[in-house]
Amino acid sequence: MIYFGFFLLLCGLMQVMASYPIWWSLAVGHQYTSLGTQPILCGSIPGLVPKQLRFCRNYVEIMPSVAEGVKIGIQECQHQFRGRRWNCTTINDLAIFGPVLDKATRESSFVHAIASAGVAFAVTRSCAEGSATICGCDTRHKGPPGEGWKWGGCSEDAEFGSMVSREFADARENRPDARSAMNRHNNEAGRMSIIDHMHLKCKCHGLSGSCEVKTCWWSQPDFRVIGDYLKDKYDSSSEMVVEKHRESRGWVETLRPKFAFFKPPMERDLVYYESSPNFCEPNPETGSFGTRDRICNVTSHGIDGCDLLCCGRGHNTRTEKRKEKCHCIFHWCCYVSCQECVRVYDVHTCK
Repeated sequence: MIYFGFFLLLCGLMQVMASYPIWWSLAVGHQYTSLGTQPILCGSIPGLVPKQLRFCRNYVEIMPSVAEGVKIGIQECQHQFRGRRWNCTTINDLAIFGPVLDKATRESSFVHAIASAGVAFAVTRSCAEGSATICGCDTRHKGPPGEGWKWGGCSEDAEFGSMVSREFADARENRPDARSAMNRHNNEAGRMSIIDHMHLKCKCHGLSGSCEVKTCWWSQPDFRVIGDYLKDKYDSSSEMVVEKHRESRGWVETLRPKFAFFKPPMERDLVYYESSPNFCEPNPETGSFGTRDRICNVTSHGIDGCDLLCCGRGHNTRTEKRKEKCHCIFHWCCYVSCQECVRVYDVHTCK
């Protein structure tokens, strides 16, 4: 019986590893975040499909940027969901989010979008900074200068960054099933958020900063802007249903809107087709950690408030003493002196 139980557990783990993009582990593996020899960098990343492995070996110098992109995507996910029942918790280096992403839920749609956007963002920025020899500044989208300014600096090539993200992140999404179709759609929605938010960034020139002349270039926004935008897309994501139809290559699964009277999702919208668990209680099968002992906001009526976050179980309150700088004084010239004060705060945690 023990061996049979272990066999079932092993089969379940293999199934998770087969369906989950564990190449995201390169975001936390120290050996992936610095340039090294080609076999160590690419051969040690778990979960790469052959196309990803070839890409890694052909473009090894931009792989640290790919790893950095996944990392900032995970960090942004944790920021955006910090006050929700599922707070984008990472588990270990092999399965970053565990079984949460095995289901085609809204959470999965957001994570795929923000990770793909992160890869595009980080690669674009590193190219503009001159970190790789195969890419650089964007010279194709300058156009005529504007009134009072001229083109200059290094315009960031977001199209190249998106191409890298598309080639690498979408490499395993080539199956004719609904989940691959969903992942491809959400990955592309994440990348398009970068393109859509490109803007002119300018620097003034002139005597005493008079800004008589400005040089401008295309720049990406702060990644927090992308996170906020995709979080809004998550909140308004479209529920789909799976349809099967036969083509020359066999049975193919596609997605269509579940509700015909709603506006069909556009290419920039996020889509999903399975319901999310409530994440109130711990559940190893769904990857839910529950919300017990989570800090809640007693004054909020939103999802971060103690009523909703604690799922109606109530909350505990304790006091914490924190040392903080206070009574700061600016001295001419030029330093600031502060005293140290002890302040008492109420901390509310879910039962």
